[in-house]
Amino acid sequence: VQLQASGGGVVQAGGSLRLSCAASGGTSSRYNVGWFRQAPGNEREFVAAVWRGRTYYADSYKGRFTISRDNAKNMIYLQMNSLRPEDTAVYYCAADRGTLILSSISLARGYDYWGQGTQVTVSS
Repeated sequence: VQLQASGGGVVQAGGSLRLSCAASGGTSSRYNVGWFRQAPGNEREFVAAVWRGRTYYADSYKGRFTISRDNAKNMIYLQMNSLRPEDTAVYYCAADRGTLILSSISLARGYDYWGQGTQVTVSS
């Protein structure tokens, strides 16, 4: 399975971006998917996930970010609104083989496949 993230860029605070992640190579609708972010000097941290059809978010992103997937197109999306300078990071999409348990959806080690990351920079 290969994941290709895109859609990052530079945006002013308060603006919006939509990240996309194209999946290929044997993906399945039963795969759970997620988005993580990594700022310089920090560990990779959980942003959002779709687990067994339901969406989950880290508290910092509830109400501002929306994760979605289009199984017919093998695409995963992250709509990011009301962006803040502290949202600046490299964003990664991830997927597992469908064995991820709910208590592990926020753990990077729970995912089997990763995209290459896309840079999001929010200016103040």
